[in-house]
Amino acid sequence: MAKANIRFYTALFLSLVVLAGCGPTAFRIESVPTRQQLEETQIQRDKGLFVPDKIAVIDVDGLLINRRKRGFMREGDNPVSLFVEKLDKAAEDRRVKAVVLRLNSPGGTVAASDIMYHSLREFKRETGKPVVACILGLGCSGAYYLACGSDGIVAQPGSVTGSIGTIMQTFSVAGTMEKIGVKAVAIKSGELKDLGSPLHDLRAEERKVLEGIISQFFEQFLTVVQKGRKKIPERKLRGLADGRVFTAQEALQEKLIDKIGYPEDGIEWAKELTGVQKARVVIYHRPLGHKANVYSSAMSDDGVVGALINVELPDWLSSNGAQFLYLWQPFVE
Repeated sequence: MAKANIRFYTALFLSLVVLAGCGPTAFRIESVPTRQQLEETQIQRDKGLFVPDKIAVIDVDGLLINRRKRGFMREGDNPVSLFVEKLDKAAEDRRVKAVVLRLNSPGGTVAASDIMYHSLREFKRETGKPVVACILGLGCSGAYYLACGSDGIVAQPGSVTGSIGTIMQTFSVAGTMEKIGVKAVAIKSGELKDLGSPLHDLRAEERKVLEGIISQFFEQFLTVVQKGRKKIPERKLRGLADGRVFTAQEALQEKLIDKIGYPEDGIEWAKELTGVQKARVVIYHRPLGHKANVYSSAMSDDGVVGALINVELPDWLSSNGAQFLYLWQPFVE
């Protein structure tokens, strides 16, 4: 029996080592949390005996998708749902006077980006609480779309932003299938029912339909930017919206952002907008996701649901196929 146990644990250890070398994975062995409600942690406090007012920092990082993030032996939070949950918590707390969005994202799907933008606008309309977006690292495409719903945008000096535009990536395996003697047959109700299928090369009529959709979503993006960045003339904005990314300095010159600074600057600006002199800075997270300062990232914002061993997989491995994206493509999470 002892030898069998030794063999079992040896095999388990070797399996974990092999998995660790197969890609950008991470292991976390921990007890399963018994509850998943958001908790609040204070990460900064102005001096004073009595400081009741709060500034809530809400993270938006990684790929913006409207589904749970997936991994091996675990399932994480839905980024859209988590964002709305945090907004709701900030809305319900009367002591929260303003919100700082801490962005580090290349964007995501058109649908997810727009839902988050709409939720932010509704939060502002219903509560009257100001929102400052602070870009750390990446604030591109869908993340910039979201930032345009705030009252002001601060970008860290080493960050990039912009990438205004829409993209859809698809591919064809028709040539490969032909080489191995496999032929796909689609029984369909209409000529375009298999629109964009990788089982055949993209036809001219399909491309025309998809380009029309891309154009509509692009115009939607421009409308959102125009609402949030009123200082940019429409003609100039269209010139900037060719998909390129901008450094913080370039973005400031083009009026895509308001200031260059750090999270502390975003927090101070939020206090100014709401007239608060002193405040406690708080952050929301799942249990086990304690944050020590304004630069820490919570491990459990991906949510550990019923998993003792957490093996994280990059989001692109769990893609649901071709989608319409507000995304800066070089980024792979």
